[in-house]
Amino acid sequence: MKSKRQLESIDSRQLESLRVFHDVASALTSNLQLDNLLRTIMQQMESFFGPEQWTLLLVDEETQHLYYALSAGTDEELLRDIRLPIGEGIAGFVAASGIPLVVPDVSQAPDWSAYAAAHPELHLQSIACLPIRHGDRTLAVLQMNNSKLDLLPDASITFLRIFCDYAAIALENARHVKLIDRLTITDDCTGLFNARHFYNLLDEEIARCTTPASRGRVVSIQQEHFSLIFIDLDHFKSINDTHGHLVGSALLAEIGSLIKRTIGPEHAAFRYGGDEFVCLLNHLDKPDALELADQLLKKLSSTPFLSASKLNISMTGSFGLATFPQDGTTQKEIVFSADTAMYNAKAEGRNCISVADPSKPKVIVPSKGSRHS
Repeated sequence: MKSKRQLESIDSRQLESLRVFHDVASALTSNLQLDNLLRTIMQQMESFFGPEQWTLLLVDEETQHLYYALSAGTDEELLRDIRLPIGEGIAGFVAASGIPLVVPDVSQAPDWSAYAAAHPELHLQSIACLPIRHGDRTLAVLQMNNSKLDLLPDASITFLRIFCDYAAIALENARHVKLIDRLTITDDCTGLFNARHFYNLLDEEIARCTTPASRGRVVSIQQEHFSLIFIDLDHFKSINDTHGHLVGSALLAEIGSLIKRTIGPEHAAFRYGGDEFVCLLNHLDKPDALELADQLLKKLSSTPFLSASKLNISMTGSFGLATFPQDGTTQKEIVFSADTAMYNAKAEGRNCISVADPSKPKVIVPSKGSRHS
């Protein structure tokens, strides 16, 4: 029979293990934001395993590639833009198979000894590469090199697998939170940002462009610029009346996609409501914004929409352009200027750009294409 002291010792070790598991589980599952979660994984990794090199690769589900989200002991700049196809290399094999790979001593494993010889820059001595899976999906891969697995207690590998299980739960939770966040700021029909997010970003942009600047003892306001384009589609109601609302929604989605592609990722596009759109053009002054607005106007009027359905619908739009701070220094003022300019474009015959200017009458820039009244 085991002595009372032995039993107490076993109970003590079990309680300590349970405490560690509890602390790790709490740390991982209490974070719902991906950036915070990744930092927690990093802290737990370094605290419990202390490997010479380790990386956490996340799966891009759209491209089916792995990319480096976290790393230690390697040059992060070299890893930043690397994309690994699932199925290639150590991490790619583990991601594809879902099978953990643990090699305590590479020199004793012929296949991996040859791999280490072919990649001397890794200085491989041991490998621990585990999939982080939720259901039948691999969300990420945790790879540790040279963590002295042969010197760690047997329970360490078990703990590492439990760590990955909790990390999977946390990553899946974070993914759902990210999805929910995206849904709250996205228009269902077009996939563009919605009007509520427009006002949030507009406030942020005004704050960014209005910063105190000290000049000696005088504090002035150093203002940068950005521009807004308000777009109202011309005669959109006739599309709904002729083809129905499903076709109208599909048309809005294609137009939203065209707007997003044309202005590029450095700017933001929004569905403002109904058949109205807004573009927030970061850092663009009036001449540059006008050039981009003219490109967008021409693309809109020259593109046959819903051609896959053989409808080939032609559309034009009335554009209102305003620039901060010339045409307004507050949210209300700059929105009013762009909106007023848009209605001025409609009054001038549509399919044109009206440029806000508080010092003189509005400037109308017609497109070189046809005008629709």
